[in-house]
Amino acid sequence: MEKTTHYIENEHLKIGVLETGAELCSILNKKSGREHIWQANPDIWGSHAPNLFPIIGMLKDGEYQFEGATYSLPKHGIIRHNDQIRLKERTEDQLVFELLYSEETLKMYPFKFAFRIYFILKDKQLEVKHHIVNLDKKPLYFSLGGHPAFNILYSEDEKIEDYSLQFDQKLNLKTEILDENGLLGEKTEVILKDEQNLQLRPDLFDKDALIFRSIRSKKVELYSKSEGTILGVEFEDFKDLGIWAKPNSAYVCIEPWLGYTDLADAGKNFKEKAGNEVLNANDDFKASYQIRIY
Repeated sequence: MEKTTHYIENEHLKIGVLETGAELCSILNKKSGREHIWQANPDIWGSHAPNLFPIIGMLKDGEYQFEGATYSLPKHGIIRHNDQIRLKERTEDQLVFELLYSEETLKMYPFKFAFRIYFILKDKQLEVKHHIVNLDKKPLYFSLGGHPAFNILYSEDEKIEDYSLQFDQKLNLKTEILDENGLLGEKTEVILKDEQNLQLRPDLFDKDALIFRSIRSKKVELYSKSEGTILGVEFEDFKDLGIWAKPNSAYVCIEPWLGYTDLADAGKNFKEKAGNEVLNANDDFKASYQIRIY
């Protein structure tokens, strides 16, 4: 069954978003004809840009506890692949999608909520804005993130090493190594040492994602040796950042996060989950990141 895709465009860009999962699936540069979003080759990685809510990554043993009951959530939560999301509003330069809690979501995530995501196009920039509304009488606990995959290797003679990610300042960065269960253990690896340029290479993700908790930089650009800066991602509203791709693949994911996968030594109490945000009853929460095409 073919999935419904909604489009908006201006003189510079054409944006496509799948209704299923409210997943960004295309940023087409109309002048160059270049597609910037990974086209979800199922033989490599069959997604474009999943939305992560109310968890990021894995739960320890695939479950958590809340107020005496045990619940399970799939990796990255309940928005990804969800066919209950609907287009709520459409204008010339904006698409708004919404998922409301249901009997089905309450079995996995015992909170009443509205999840809204806005795709706002202005000039050569796409803003992805998240709006979480707590419709419950108790606090809502959640993590939130984006997972957009950007194409690299536009010509046959290019190599992965011809691309890099450039932060807006020099950083000392170490990634926390995921264990065999996809959880954060105690092992770390230095990635940058007073540098701002992260060179891509075929083995960079052999140990899975690079995970930078509480990263100081809030802007990173994708740079090509042959063409210079291709695009930038700004994520002022997000504390954490993931960088990932399937090893030796023609894309890289730049993932703004509020939260992260469970710690290997974590308990099961969802109220105490490391990285979680807390939203009071009848309150709402907004967080945006921006993708600029150069």
